[in-house]
Amino acid sequence: MRSEIKKLDATTIELVVETSEEVVKDKFEEVFGKISSQAKIKGFRPGHAPRHLVEKEYSNFAYEKVAEELIPQILEQVYQQHNLHVVTLLEVKDVKLDRNHISFRAKVEIAPQIELKNYKGIPLTYKKIAVTVEEVKRSIDFLKESRKAEIIDDNFARSLGYPTLAELEEALKIQLAAQKEHKQREDLQEQVFDFLTKSVKVALPQSLVNKHLQKRLRQVKLDLALKGVDAEEIEKNTEEIKKRLLPEVQDEVKVYLVLAEIAKREKIPMDEQLTQRGLEFLWKNAQWKIE
Repeated sequence: MRSEIKKLDATTIELVVETSEEVVKDKFEEVFGKISSQAKIKGFRPGHAPRHLVEKEYSNFAYEKVAEELIPQILEQVYQQHNLHVVTLLEVKDVKLDRNHISFRAKVEIAPQIELKNYKGIPLTYKKIAVTVEEVKRSIDFLKESRKAEIIDDNFARSLGYPTLAELEEALKIQLAAQKEHKQREDLQEQVFDFLTKSVKVALPQSLVNKHLQKRLRQVKLDLALKGVDAEEIEKNTEEIKKRLLPEVQDEVKVYLVLAEIAKREKIPMDEQLTQRGLEFLWKNAQWKIE
């Protein structure tokens, strides 16, 4: 098999591929074998027609099937041969196929080269979590107003499932601390993502950006529809919504690509938990400041 790479831009390449190996003959044998077992040709029971008649009758279908199955297999070998991290297969063209040979051109978008420096030791600020008496009091007052209670005492606490007012206050304190802890983790994540987006310059694969943009756009449209916004109004504002979402999506894609590169270097599994595993690694190796 011969393959040649032509660089079109920072994230797009064209692959020129040609092979005359046994794999082409074998694939035709496999495809015609499957067709022969089910082929319906006049004068013969299904699956019992002579091979030459099957090949004559189903020739076009077989060629399409061989190309459909063989090209992805060959491309996977080419990707491995050239160590390519392909994001999207954009186009396959100029396919030439006979019983012993196949050649074609494929345009693919690849993950960009990422120069990572100092991703260990990201500066992070951790703020100590504390719940004040005033914050607990505000929560008590909110409960009082929502229940239209006149007196805040043990009886009020019991109506909420707590034996005493002190127990209710302690429960609210724990709840408020949990909320602050959750917000703290979101902030720590944002600190990492902000550092990565600002410290790394990378050309983004447009197909990946478009894919994420369409996903976010569908979610925004659904949210608006659930809020009762008219469908015509949503469509009218689609371009404006896309324009607003684009910078966020570009940052998301950038962070994903950087985390993927870190995962490759640090042998972190590339699975659906990549983002969380990457965050945990960067947190572990960060420079922490406690306030």
